[in-house]
Amino acid sequence: MRDHAADAKVFKAFCDVNRLQILELLRSGEKCSCVLLEDLQISQSTLSYHMKILCDSGIVVGRTEGKWTHYGISQQGSQYAKELLQTLTAQEINGGCACQK
Repeated sequence: MRDHAADAKVFKAFCDVNRLQILELLRSGEKCSCVLLEDLQISQSTLSYHMKILCDSGIVVGRTEGKWTHYGISQQGSQYAKELLQTLTAQEINGGCACQK
C-alpha cells in the first residue's frame, strides 16, 4: 500500500508560484538562502515556509553553513517525483466495472 500522505507532500511542493520559482532558480545549482531572498523579493519567513515544504517533499535538500542555509535539488527526490507521477497516471487494463457482472 502506498504512503499517500508522503506522496501528497511531493505534489504540494509543486502547487505554489513561489516554490516553482525557487525550483527554477535551483536548476542551475545550489543556492544560498540569501541569494534566493534577493532574487524572489520575499521575506525570510516566507522563504523559510516554502523551503520547509520543498525539503519535506524530498525534492530539495539543504545544508547549513554558518548562519545561512544552501539549498539544492535532490536528484533522488526529483527522480521519485517523476516516477510517482508516472505511476499514478498510468492506466491499468482491467475487466471493467464489477457491478456489471
